[in-house]
Amino acid sequence: MKGRQKTRNERPHNRPYLAEHRTGLRKTLTPAEATLWKILKGSNLDGRKFRRQHSVGNYILDFFCVSERLAIELDGEVHCNALAEIHDQERKRYLTSLGIKTLRFENKLIFEETEYVLMRIRENFGWWKQEM
Repeated sequence: MKGRQKTRNERPHNRPYLAEHRTGLRKTLTPAEATLWKILKGSNLDGRKFRRQHSVGNYILDFFCVSERLAIELDGEVHCNALAEIHDQERKRYLTSLGIKTLRFENKLIFEETEYVLMRIRENFGWWKQEM
C-alpha cells in the first residue's frame, strides 16, 4: 500500500466542527476583509481561486488559495499583543508544516496601499515551485 488513507476525521481542511463558526465569520467580514474579498472573489486576481474563512486544522484562514498553497491573513488591533503574536506564530508553524505559506497584512494596508498588497500576493504565486 502506498500510504495510509486519511479518514474523514483526519482531513485538515474545513473540519465539520468549525462549519458554523466559518459561516458566521463569512457573514461578518471586517471592512478590510470585505474590500479584499471584492478583489479576490470569482478568480479575479490572475485567475486564482481564493476561498474566504477556510479552515485548515483548527485554524480559520481569512483567505486561502488552494492551487497556490497561499494563506492571507489580515491583522487588526486584536493582533497587536503578545498572546496574539504567539498564536499567530503557532498557526504559521502548523501551516508551514503542511506546505502552506502565510502572508500577513495590516488592515489599513488594504485601504491605503491596495496595489502593494496585490503585488505582494502576486509575487508569492508559485512560491512552492521555487522551493522544490
